[in-house]
Amino acid sequence: MNRLYQIFNSFTKTERYIFWAAFSIFLAASALWTIFTIRNSTVEVPVRSSRYQEGVVGQPIAINPILAGTNDVDRDLIELLFDGLINLSENYKVSADGQTWNVILKPDLRWSNGKSLTSDDVIFTIDAIQNSDSRSPLFLTWQGIVVDRISEREVEFTLRTPYAFFLDNLKDLKIIPKHIFGTIPVENFRLSNFNLEPTGNGPYKYISFEKRSDGFITDYLLASNEYFTGEKPYIKELTVRFYQDSNQLLKAFNRKKVDGFGGLNPNNLKELKLGYKLFEKSIPQYYAIFINKNSAPTLANQKILSALNLATDKQKIVDQIFGNKATVINEPILPIINGYELSADPGNEFSIERAGSLLDEEGWLKNEKTGVREKKIGKQLASLEYSIVVPQIPFLVETVNIIRSDWEKIGIKLNPIILNPADIANEVIKTRNYQMIIFGNILRNNPDIFSFWHSSERFYPGLNLALYDNKKVDALLESIRKNPDENSRKDDLVKLQKLISEDKPAIFLYSPAYLYAGPKNLGGVEEKIITTPSKRFQDINKWYLETRRVFK
Repeated sequence: MNRLYQIFNSFTKTERYIFWAAFSIFLAASALWTIFTIRNSTVEVPVRSSRYQEGVVGQPIAINPILAGTNDVDRDLIELLFDGLINLSENYKVSADGQTWNVILKPDLRWSNGKSLTSDDVIFTIDAIQNSDSRSPLFLTWQGIVVDRISEREVEFTLRTPYAFFLDNLKDLKIIPKHIFGTIPVENFRLSNFNLEPTGNGPYKYISFEKRSDGFITDYLLASNEYFTGEKPYIKELTVRFYQDSNQLLKAFNRKKVDGFGGLNPNNLKELKLGYKLFEKSIPQYYAIFINKNSAPTLANQKILSALNLATDKQKIVDQIFGNKATVINEPILPIINGYELSADPGNEFSIERAGSLLDEEGWLKNEKTGVREKKIGKQLASLEYSIVVPQIPFLVETVNIIRSDWEKIGIKLNPIILNPADIANEVIKTRNYQMIIFGNILRNNPDIFSFWHSSERFYPGLNLALYDNKKVDALLESIRKNPDENSRKDDLVKLQKLISEDKPAIFLYSPAYLYAGPKNLGGVEEKIITTPSKRFQDINKWYLETRRVFK
């Protein structure tokens, strides 16, 4: 050491500078080499963390898989607290004719309270759904299906007719505990406290909830379910916080009262004050203007319908309202669904000039005072003026305002009737009393669109909002449902898409992306396509907030 000290003291001032510079470079290189070596010999893995806070708009009503309807809050909590039947199963078998399905449950399944979960719970759930007194929204989905107990772990489903997409029914089915609801008359299910204090089988279990003196529920506390059959969640505790509207939710996010929330309007991105990570997901949902051709003779005229389509600037709507975070849609099967055929897509064309020319060819002339096109049909003077029912949802109101402005340019007047969405569902849709209605269809992740376009679904509770009636389309819809072979279904799907496009029973508009804002350190959110907003939680057990490095 003394020898080194003597050598160092013998250096000139310049040589000392060179020595320290070289020594600094050596240290930096050594540190970089160490970091590089560690990174190459280790991997970053998630670790369990304490809590995550999710914000939602609305209130829970019935956190019960067989009672939950269109309330998104109920759906969200059900996704966190209950698992699908296929996830609970070890295996399933299908008969050659596609009419018998056997599901074998995993061994030693348990509810979140530790009680055994068996085939009896599955059968009890189906029986309750099929009992009209329960008023289950799933009643039509499971109507006519016979379920039998084969053993404590095996259940057999027998279908009246083959259904090619029955596996999706099984994936979506979430069962309820017989040991809790078995002693309650089905007509009283909705009165049970267990609808707000549920016992489930999902990645999380219910702990408690808090509410204000006025009854508004503010928080739900959930914890990792030790009996969950899948991989245990990395996030140990999950708090779901409820807000009255999206403005309150945005403020809560900016004040760090919630870590993440979904259903973000693209126009609100600029209002997020904190750092965040944006997750963009696709949902098989589209919005369209459904046309009741029976309400006015002119709405059955193909050239008028073509003009309405040509005068609808879908791309402008997507750009202005959604900041381009939506997809233009031209037909009833979405591009993200297996079965969509590009060759059958009519494409998106916007042309005010062509639309006007079509109306000129039909002899519709503009009234000089009103600007609305008119034509004498028999002894009556008809005008191209229509009403449209619009749910009081900001982006739908904006959509109709853009369309109304463009249609005015070709001499067609559109009169919006803006109503509360609940009133539309309870009154307008039930009676089918409208000329046009702008509404959204939520599809499953398969090409079964029977409910929306088959003539048997024209009247309530059917979902055929255009009152569409085409026997060739009916036959194709029935064939697609029964045909289990994906390749041979393709021809029918192409024919189906082309026929509906030619008939123009609706003006298809767009499919908005689902936006989720989370903290920058949120990982494990992998799904790009989700079937409903609540399905953002379908792999929540893989979400994580913290990581550490371990050797490979």
